[in-house]
Amino acid sequence: MIELDQLTKTFTQKDGQKVTAVDSVSLSVGEGEICVFLGPSGCGKTTTLKMINRLIAPSSGRVLINGEDTMSLNEVELRRHIGYVIQQIGLFPNMTIEENITIVPRLMGWDKKRCRERATELMSMVALDPKLYLKRYPKELSGGQQQRIGVIRALAADAPVLLMDEPFGAVDPINRESIQNEFFQMQRQLKKTVIMVSHDIDEAIKLGDRVAVFKRGKLVQYDHPDTLLAHPKDEFVGAFVGADSTLKRLLLIKAGDAATQPETARAETPLAAAYQMMEESDNRYLTVLGDDRRALGYVQRRVARNGQGACADQLRPFASTVSVEDNLRIVLSKMYQFNSSWMPVIDGDGQYVGEVTQDSIADYLSSGRSRRQTGQAAIVSPAVAAAEAAASV
Repeated sequence: MIELDQLTKTFTQKDGQKVTAVDSVSLSVGEGEICVFLGPSGCGKTTTLKMINRLIAPSSGRVLINGEDTMSLNEVELRRHIGYVIQQIGLFPNMTIEENITIVPRLMGWDKKRCRERATELMSMVALDPKLYLKRYPKELSGGQQQRIGVIRALAADAPVLLMDEPFGAVDPINRESIQNEFFQMQRQLKKTVIMVSHDIDEAIKLGDRVAVFKRGKLVQYDHPDTLLAHPKDEFVGAFVGADSTLKRLLLIKAGDAATQPETARAETPLAAAYQMMEESDNRYLTVLGDDRRALGYVQRRVARNGQGACADQLRPFASTVSVEDNLRIVLSKMYQFNSSWMPVIDGDGQYVGEVTQDSIADYLSSGRSRRQTGQAAIVSPAVAAAEAAASV
Protein backbone atom coordinates (compact mmCIF):
# COMPACT_ATOMS: atom_id res chain seq x y z
CA MET A 1 0.00 0.00 0.00
CA ILE A 2 1.15 3.55 -0.79
CA GLU A 3 0.16 6.33 1.56
CA LEU A 4 0.70 10.06 1.08
CA ASP A 5 0.35 12.02 4.30
CA GLN A 6 0.13 15.82 3.97
CA LEU A 7 2.71 15.71 1.17
CA THR A 8 3.87 19.20 0.20
CA LYS A 9 6.45 20.65 -2.17
CA THR A 10 7.44 24.30 -2.29
CA PHE A 11 9.92 25.68 -4.84
CA THR A 12 11.85 28.93 -4.51
CA GLN A 13 11.99 30.97 -7.71
CA LYS A 14 14.95 33.08 -8.84
CA ASP A 15 13.33 36.22 -7.47
CA GLY A 16 13.04 34.59 -4.05
CA GLN A 17 9.29 34.00 -4.19
CA LYS A 18 8.01 30.66 -3.02
CA VAL A 19 5.60 28.61 -5.14
CA THR A 20 3.68 25.67 -3.70
CA ALA A 21 3.50 23.00 -6.41
CA VAL A 22 1.91 20.34 -4.19
CA ASP A 23 -0.19 21.42 -1.23
CA SER A 24 -0.84 18.97 1.65
CA VAL A 25 -1.91 15.99 -0.46
CA SER A 26 -3.13 12.95 1.50
CA LEU A 27 -4.42 9.74 -0.04
CA SER A 28 -3.82 6.00 0.03
CA VAL A 29 -3.59 3.44 -2.76
CA GLY A 30 -4.42 -0.13 -1.82
CA GLU A 31 -2.20 -3.05 -2.73
CA GLY A 32 -2.82 -4.18 -6.30
CA GLU A 33 -4.81 -1.06 -7.24
CA ILE A 34 -4.29 1.41 -10.07
CA CYS A 35 -4.60 5.04 -9.02
CA VAL A 36 -4.62 7.69 -11.75
CA PHE A 37 -3.48 11.25 -11.01
CA LEU A 38 -5.62 13.42 -13.27
CA GLY A 39 -5.61 17.12 -13.97
CA PRO A 40 -4.43 19.89 -16.32
CA SER A 41 -0.78 20.70 -16.94
CA GLY A 42 0.97 22.32 -13.98
CA CYS A 43 -1.46 21.01 -11.35
CA GLY A 44 1.15 19.03 -9.37
CA LYS A 45 0.57 15.48 -10.68
CA THR A 46 4.11 14.71 -11.83
CA THR A 47 5.73 16.48 -8.88
CA THR A 48 3.67 14.31 -6.51
CA LEU A 49 4.65 11.19 -8.47
CA LYS A 50 8.36 12.07 -8.33
CA MET A 51 8.23 12.58 -4.56
CA ILE A 52 7.14 8.96 -4.15
CA ASN A 53 10.47 7.60 -5.42
CA ARG A 54 12.39 10.65 -4.17
CA LEU A 55 13.37 12.06 -7.53
CA ILE A 56 12.10 15.22 -5.86
CA ALA A 57 12.46 15.69 -2.12
CA PRO A 58 9.26 16.75 -0.33
CA SER A 59 9.25 19.99 1.61
CA SER A 60 7.04 18.39 4.24
CA GLY A 61 4.76 15.42 4.75
CA ARG A 62 5.46 11.73 4.30
CA VAL A 63 5.36 8.96 1.73
CA LEU A 64 4.86 5.50 3.20
CA ILE A 65 5.09 2.21 1.30
CA ASN A 66 3.63 -0.68 3.26
CA GLY A 67 3.81 1.50 6.36
CA GLU A 68 7.51 2.38 5.97
CA ASP A 69 8.56 6.02 5.56
CA THR A 70 10.55 6.23 2.31
CA MET A 71 12.83 8.93 3.80
CA SER A 72 14.27 6.24 6.07
CA LEU A 73 15.33 4.11 3.07
CA ASN A 74 18.40 4.28 0.86
CA GLU A 75 17.15 6.13 -2.22
CA VAL A 76 18.99 3.88 -4.70
CA GLU A 77 17.54 0.73 -3.14
CA LEU A 78 14.13 2.42 -2.99
CA ARG A 79 14.17 3.12 -6.74
CA ARG A 80 15.33 -0.38 -7.59
CA HIS A 81 12.15 -1.66 -5.97
CA ILE A 82 9.88 0.82 -7.74
CA GLY A 83 9.25 0.49 -11.49
CA TYR A 84 9.22 3.82 -13.33
CA VAL A 85 7.81 4.53 -16.81
CA ILE A 86 8.02 7.90 -18.56
CA GLN A 87 6.37 9.26 -21.69
CA GLN A 88 9.72 9.66 -23.48
CA ILE A 89 10.37 5.90 -23.01
CA GLY A 90 14.09 6.40 -22.28
CA LEU A 91 15.49 3.21 -23.82
CA PHE A 92 19.28 3.08 -24.08
CA PRO A 93 20.08 3.15 -27.85
CA ASN A 94 23.39 1.28 -27.47
CA MET A 95 21.76 -1.67 -25.66
CA THR A 96 19.73 -4.51 -27.13
CA ILE A 97 16.10 -4.89 -26.14
CA GLU A 98 17.04 -7.72 -23.79
CA GLU A 99 19.73 -5.57 -22.15
CA ASN A 100 17.28 -2.67 -21.79
CA ILE A 101 14.63 -4.85 -20.17
CA THR A 102 17.02 -6.54 -17.73
CA ILE A 103 19.14 -3.57 -16.66
CA VAL A 104 17.69 -3.40 -13.13
CA PRO A 105 17.65 -7.18 -12.55
CA ARG A 106 21.32 -7.28 -13.58
CA LEU A 107 22.12 -4.50 -11.11
CA MET A 108 20.36 -6.56 -8.45
CA GLY A 109 22.57 -9.55 -9.18
CA TRP A 110 20.26 -11.79 -11.20
CA ASP A 111 22.07 -14.39 -13.30
CA LYS A 112 21.87 -14.45 -17.12
CA LYS A 113 19.43 -17.36 -17.25
CA ARG A 114 16.98 -15.73 -14.88
CA CYS A 115 17.24 -12.40 -16.74
CA ARG A 116 16.59 -14.07 -20.10
CA GLU A 117 13.59 -15.97 -18.75
CA ARG A 118 12.10 -12.79 -17.28
CA ALA A 119 12.60 -10.83 -20.50
CA THR A 120 11.04 -13.64 -22.53
CA GLU A 121 8.04 -13.83 -20.18
CA LEU A 122 7.38 -10.09 -20.32
CA MET A 123 7.82 -9.84 -24.10
CA SER A 124 5.15 -12.47 -24.53
CA MET A 125 2.76 -10.42 -22.39
CA VAL A 126 2.92 -7.52 -24.86
CA ALA A 127 2.64 -9.69 -27.98
CA LEU A 128 6.27 -9.27 -29.10
CA ASP A 129 8.07 -12.43 -30.17
CA PRO A 130 11.20 -12.75 -27.98
CA LYS A 131 13.02 -14.68 -30.70
CA LEU A 132 12.54 -11.79 -33.12
CA TYR A 133 13.05 -8.79 -30.88
CA LEU A 134 15.32 -9.50 -27.88
CA LYS A 135 18.54 -9.05 -29.88
CA ARG A 136 17.37 -5.97 -31.75
CA TYR A 137 18.15 -2.36 -30.83
CA PRO A 138 15.56 0.33 -30.04
CA LYS A 139 15.99 2.09 -33.40
CA GLU A 140 14.82 -1.11 -35.11
CA LEU A 141 11.42 -0.93 -33.36
CA SER A 142 8.40 1.27 -34.00
CA GLY A 143 7.33 3.90 -31.50
CA GLY A 144 4.53 1.69 -30.18
CA GLN A 145 6.88 -1.26 -29.80
CA GLN A 146 9.41 0.90 -27.94
CA GLN A 147 6.69 2.07 -25.57
CA ARG A 148 5.79 -1.54 -24.82
CA ILE A 149 9.44 -2.22 -23.97
CA GLY A 150 9.47 0.83 -21.70
CA VAL A 151 6.49 -0.53 -19.77
CA ILE A 152 7.80 -4.07 -19.33
CA ARG A 153 11.29 -2.82 -18.42
CA ALA A 154 9.73 -1.23 -15.35
CA LEU A 155 8.24 -4.62 -14.47
CA ALA A 156 11.39 -6.66 -15.06
CA ALA A 157 12.64 -6.77 -11.47
CA ASP A 158 9.14 -7.69 -10.26
CA ALA A 159 8.88 -4.49 -8.23
CA PRO A 160 5.65 -4.34 -6.20
CA VAL A 161 5.14 -0.63 -7.01
CA LEU A 162 4.93 0.93 -10.47
CA LEU A 163 4.97 4.67 -11.18
CA MET A 164 3.94 5.81 -14.67
CA ASP A 165 4.21 9.40 -15.92
CA GLU A 166 1.87 9.74 -18.93
CA PRO A 167 3.23 6.45 -20.28
CA PHE A 168 0.99 6.31 -23.36
CA GLY A 169 0.73 10.01 -24.16
CA ALA A 170 3.24 10.04 -27.04
CA VAL A 171 1.73 7.02 -28.82
CA ASP A 172 -0.75 7.32 -31.68
CA PRO A 173 -4.41 6.61 -30.76
CA ILE A 174 -4.56 3.13 -32.33
CA ASN A 175 -1.38 1.92 -30.63
CA ARG A 176 -2.35 3.69 -27.41
CA GLU A 177 -5.55 1.70 -27.04
CA SER A 178 -3.73 -1.54 -27.81
CA ILE A 179 -0.99 -0.84 -25.25
CA GLN A 180 -3.54 0.21 -22.64
CA ASN A 181 -5.39 -3.07 -23.13
CA GLU A 182 -2.16 -5.07 -22.88
CA PHE A 183 -1.15 -3.20 -19.75
CA PHE A 184 -4.55 -3.78 -18.18
CA GLN A 185 -4.30 -7.52 -18.88
CA MET A 186 -0.79 -7.61 -17.40
CA GLN A 187 -2.01 -5.81 -14.31
CA ARG A 188 -4.77 -8.37 -13.81
CA GLN A 189 -2.09 -11.06 -13.73
CA LEU A 190 0.67 -9.24 -11.84
CA LYS A 191 -1.45 -7.13 -9.43
CA LYS A 192 1.10 -4.35 -8.97
CA THR A 193 0.32 -1.22 -6.99
CA VAL A 194 0.30 1.45 -9.69
CA ILE A 195 0.16 5.23 -9.68
CA MET A 196 -0.22 6.73 -13.14
CA VAL A 197 -0.18 10.37 -14.21
CA SER A 198 -2.59 11.30 -17.00
CA HIS A 199 -4.48 14.26 -18.40
CA ASP A 200 -6.91 12.02 -20.29
CA ILE A 201 -10.22 11.35 -18.51
CA ASP A 202 -11.01 8.42 -20.83
CA GLU A 203 -7.71 6.74 -19.95
CA ALA A 204 -8.31 7.39 -16.25
CA ILE A 205 -11.75 5.78 -16.15
CA LYS A 206 -10.61 2.88 -18.33
CA LEU A 207 -7.58 1.93 -16.23
CA GLY A 208 -8.07 3.41 -12.78
CA ASP A 209 -9.48 1.72 -9.69
CA ARG A 210 -9.48 5.19 -8.16
CA VAL A 211 -8.88 8.64 -9.65
CA ALA A 212 -7.28 11.63 -7.93
CA VAL A 213 -8.16 14.98 -9.50
CA PHE A 214 -5.66 17.78 -8.92
CA LYS A 215 -6.06 21.54 -9.28
CA ARG A 216 -3.24 24.01 -8.56
CA GLY A 217 -1.39 21.57 -6.35
CA LYS A 218 -4.41 20.54 -4.29
CA LEU A 219 -6.29 17.23 -4.30
CA VAL A 220 -9.84 18.20 -5.27
CA GLN A 221 -11.53 14.79 -5.42
CA TYR A 222 -10.40 11.19 -4.89
CA ASP A 223 -12.95 8.55 -5.86
CA HIS A 224 -13.85 5.45 -7.82
CA PRO A 225 -14.18 6.48 -11.50
CA ASP A 226 -17.94 5.92 -11.57
CA THR A 227 -18.44 8.05 -8.46
CA LEU A 228 -16.29 10.75 -10.04
CA LEU A 229 -18.48 10.76 -13.14
CA ALA A 230 -21.78 10.47 -11.28
CA HIS A 231 -20.96 12.96 -8.51
CA PRO A 232 -18.27 15.48 -9.47
CA LYS A 233 -17.47 17.54 -6.40
CA ASP A 234 -17.49 20.95 -8.07
CA GLU A 235 -17.64 22.75 -11.40
CA PHE A 236 -13.94 22.20 -12.04
CA VAL A 237 -14.25 18.43 -11.76
CA GLY A 238 -17.51 18.47 -13.71
CA ALA A 239 -15.89 20.37 -16.57
CA PHE A 240 -12.89 18.07 -16.52
CA VAL A 241 -14.90 14.84 -16.75
CA GLY A 242 -16.95 16.34 -19.59
CA ALA A 243 -20.56 16.94 -20.53
CA ASP A 244 -20.84 13.32 -21.72
CA SER A 245 -19.98 11.91 -18.29
CA THR A 246 -23.19 9.82 -18.26
CA LEU A 247 -22.16 8.09 -21.49
CA LYS A 248 -18.68 7.50 -20.10
CA ARG A 249 -20.27 5.65 -17.19
CA LEU A 250 -21.55 2.98 -19.57
CA LEU A 251 -18.02 1.56 -19.68
CA LEU A 252 -17.86 1.26 -15.88
CA ILE A 253 -21.27 -0.13 -14.94
CA LYS A 254 -21.77 -3.87 -15.33
CA ALA A 255 -24.91 -5.57 -16.54
CA GLY A 256 -25.25 -7.18 -13.12
CA ASP A 257 -25.46 -3.72 -11.51
CA ALA A 258 -28.37 -2.57 -13.65
CA ALA A 259 -30.21 -5.92 -13.79
CA THR A 260 -33.71 -6.37 -12.43
CA GLN A 261 -35.32 -9.63 -11.28
CA PRO A 262 -38.75 -9.93 -12.83
CA GLU A 263 -41.04 -12.91 -12.43
CA THR A 264 -40.10 -16.02 -14.39
CA ALA A 265 -41.89 -19.19 -15.42
CA ARG A 266 -40.99 -22.86 -15.76
CA ALA A 267 -41.26 -24.95 -18.91
CA GLU A 268 -44.29 -26.72 -17.44
CA THR A 269 -46.06 -23.48 -16.40
CA PRO A 270 -49.46 -23.28 -18.15
CA LEU A 271 -49.66 -20.55 -20.78
CA ALA A 272 -52.77 -19.17 -19.10
CA ALA A 273 -50.84 -18.66 -15.87
CA ALA A 274 -47.92 -17.13 -17.75
CA TYR A 275 -50.31 -14.72 -19.50
CA GLN A 276 -51.78 -13.66 -16.14
CA MET A 277 -48.28 -12.95 -14.80
CA MET A 278 -47.46 -10.79 -17.81
CA GLU A 279 -50.77 -8.94 -17.54
CA GLU A 280 -50.16 -8.09 -13.89
CA SER A 281 -46.61 -6.86 -14.50
CA ASP A 282 -47.49 -5.27 -17.88
CA ASN A 283 -44.68 -7.18 -19.62
CA ARG A 284 -44.79 -8.38 -23.22
CA TYR A 285 -42.60 -11.39 -22.49
CA LEU A 286 -41.73 -13.84 -19.73
CA THR A 287 -38.41 -15.65 -19.27
CA VAL A 288 -38.66 -19.42 -18.87
CA LEU A 289 -36.17 -21.27 -16.65
CA GLY A 290 -35.16 -24.89 -16.27
CA ASP A 291 -34.76 -26.71 -12.96
CA ASP A 292 -31.10 -25.62 -12.77
CA ARG A 293 -32.07 -21.94 -13.25
CA ARG A 294 -30.69 -21.91 -16.75
CA ALA A 295 -32.63 -19.65 -19.09
CA LEU A 296 -34.38 -21.76 -21.72
CA GLY A 297 -35.99 -18.92 -23.66
CA TYR A 298 -39.11 -16.79 -23.36
CA VAL A 299 -42.79 -16.68 -24.22
CA GLN A 300 -44.64 -13.68 -25.66
CA ARG A 301 -47.80 -12.27 -24.09
CA ARG A 302 -49.69 -12.12 -27.39
CA VAL A 303 -48.97 -15.82 -27.97
CA ALA A 304 -49.92 -16.82 -24.43
CA ARG A 305 -53.20 -14.88 -24.51
CA ASN A 306 -55.20 -17.54 -26.33
CA GLY A 307 -52.68 -20.35 -26.10
CA GLN A 308 -53.27 -23.83 -24.83
CA GLY A 309 -50.72 -26.02 -23.11
CA ALA A 310 -47.52 -25.05 -21.31
CA CYS A 311 -44.75 -22.50 -21.84
CA ALA A 312 -42.51 -25.18 -23.34
CA ASP A 313 -44.91 -25.39 -26.30
CA GLN A 314 -44.40 -21.73 -27.28
CA LEU A 315 -40.80 -21.22 -26.22
CA ARG A 316 -38.73 -18.76 -28.28
CA PRO A 317 -34.91 -18.59 -28.18
CA PHE A 318 -33.17 -15.43 -27.00
CA ALA A 319 -31.70 -13.30 -29.77
CA SER A 320 -28.67 -12.82 -27.51
CA THR A 321 -27.66 -12.79 -23.85
CA VAL A 322 -25.18 -10.76 -21.79
CA SER A 323 -22.91 -11.77 -18.93
CA VAL A 324 -22.90 -10.26 -15.46
CA GLU A 325 -19.52 -8.63 -16.17
CA ASP A 326 -20.42 -7.09 -19.55
CA ASN A 327 -20.41 -3.31 -19.32
CA LEU A 328 -23.50 -1.35 -20.31
CA ARG A 329 -21.89 -0.12 -23.51
CA ILE A 330 -21.69 -3.73 -24.70
CA VAL A 331 -25.24 -4.36 -23.50
CA LEU A 332 -26.67 -1.39 -25.41
CA SER A 333 -24.68 -2.35 -28.49
CA LYS A 334 -26.28 -5.81 -28.44
CA MET A 335 -29.73 -4.33 -27.87
CA TYR A 336 -29.40 -2.12 -30.95
CA GLN A 337 -27.82 -4.93 -32.98
CA PHE A 338 -30.76 -7.26 -32.30
CA ASN A 339 -33.42 -4.50 -32.10
CA SER A 340 -34.33 -5.55 -28.56
CA SER A 341 -35.34 -3.52 -25.52
CA TRP A 342 -34.05 -6.13 -23.05
CA MET A 343 -31.41 -8.82 -22.56
CA PRO A 344 -31.25 -11.72 -20.09
CA VAL A 345 -28.21 -11.62 -17.79
CA ILE A 346 -26.29 -14.88 -17.32
CA ASP A 347 -23.62 -15.57 -14.69
CA GLY A 348 -20.34 -17.47 -15.08
CA ASP A 349 -22.07 -20.78 -14.39
CA GLY A 350 -24.66 -20.19 -17.10
CA GLN A 351 -27.47 -19.48 -14.65
CA TYR A 352 -30.08 -16.75 -15.05
CA VAL A 353 -29.45 -13.68 -12.88
CA GLY A 354 -32.10 -11.30 -14.16
CA GLU A 355 -32.59 -9.01 -17.10
CA VAL A 356 -31.33 -5.62 -18.11
CA THR A 357 -33.60 -3.30 -20.06
CA GLN A 358 -33.27 0.12 -21.62
CA ASP A 359 -35.46 1.42 -18.80
CA SER A 360 -33.37 -0.23 -16.07
CA ILE A 361 -30.20 1.31 -17.57
CA ALA A 362 -31.81 4.75 -17.61
CA ASP A 363 -33.09 4.27 -14.06
CA TYR A 364 -29.64 3.28 -12.81
CA LEU A 365 -27.86 6.20 -14.49
CA SER A 366 -30.37 8.75 -13.19
CA SER A 367 -30.77 7.29 -9.70
CA GLY A 368 -27.66 8.81 -8.16
CA ARG A 369 -26.17 5.36 -7.49
CA SER A 370 -22.56 4.72 -8.45
CA ARG A 371 -20.49 1.59 -8.79
CA ARG A 372 -17.83 1.65 -6.08
CA GLN A 373 -14.84 -0.61 -6.00
CA THR A 374 -15.44 -4.04 -4.49
CA GLY A 375 -13.09 -6.14 -2.44
CA GLN A 376 -11.23 -5.56 0.81
CA ALA A 377 -11.04 -1.94 1.82
CA ALA A 378 -7.63 -0.39 2.24
CA ILE A 379 -6.49 0.49 5.75
CA VAL A 380 -5.66 4.18 6.01
CA SER A 381 -4.30 6.40 8.72
CA PRO A 382 -6.63 8.90 10.44
CA ALA A 383 -4.89 11.78 8.65
CA VAL A 384 -5.39 10.20 5.23
CA ALA A 385 -8.97 9.19 6.03
CA ALA A 386 -9.82 12.76 7.00
CA ALA A 387 -8.17 14.17 3.89
CA GLU A 388 -9.92 11.68 1.61
CA ALA A 389 -13.27 12.48 3.20
CA ALA A 390 -12.68 16.17 2.52
CA ALA A 391 -11.73 15.43 -1.09
CA SER A 392 -14.74 13.21 -1.85
CA VAL A 393 -18.40 13.90 -2.39
